[in-house]
Amino acid sequence: MAHPTQLGFQDAASPVMEELLYFHDHIMMIMIPISTLVLYALIATTSSKLTYKYILEAQKLEIVWTIVPAMILIVIALPSLRILYIMDEINDPHLTIKAMGHQWYWSYEYTDYEDLTFDSYMIPTQDLTPGQFRLLETDHRVVLPMESPIRVLVSAEDVLHSWAVPALGVKMDAVPGRLNQTSFIATRPGVFYGQCSEICGANHSFMPIVVEAVPLGHFESWSSLMLEDA
Repeated sequence: MAHPTQLGFQDAASPVMEELLYFHDHIMMIMIPISTLVLYALIATTSSKLTYKYILEAQKLEIVWTIVPAMILIVIALPSLRILYIMDEINDPHLTIKAMGHQWYWSYEYTDYEDLTFDSYMIPTQDLTPGQFRLLETDHRVVLPMESPIRVLVSAEDVLHSWAVPALGVKMDAVPGRLNQTSFIATRPGVFYGQCSEICGANHSFMPIVVEAVPLGHFESWSSLMLEDA
């Protein structure tokens, strides 16, 4: 998860998030030289009183500074479109979870099981145990098997919400009356935190998301215990 004074992204925990990080670095390597060149041109223009008469009307120069930006936009757009298609592709998910947004908590349903549902509320600050994070911990975590394609169906029962877990590269709006879907693969075990990313009322800041990725054997044991308790 993110830590204080962190400037970059969280460590990627899914293939999609890794692609997004690579794309970010790709864009930065293009933007830094462009920004440096523009800054130099501004400083040179404002600080110099000299005029070069051959630049006043230079058709070749105008052609160059029209074509070069167009080529740069193509270099940016092609990887971007590739990632968009990757994010939208869902291939044979091993598990499907339905996440419903409420004011102000999440409810989850494991649709592959007959009766595996629960509500997930934020743990109040006064009830936290040592090592837990304020405003991020929930009383029930979303436990998932790692290295398995997971499909998440997202909707809401009252107002707009958004189910977002940055480390997994997932962000999907929860719209009342509409069922959106997204997918991801957790490449390593761990606990990944997120929050509702759509302003949804007074307690918008108090409906966190906690995803725990575990090996398949641990997930089967957890699901058996949850079904017994139900």
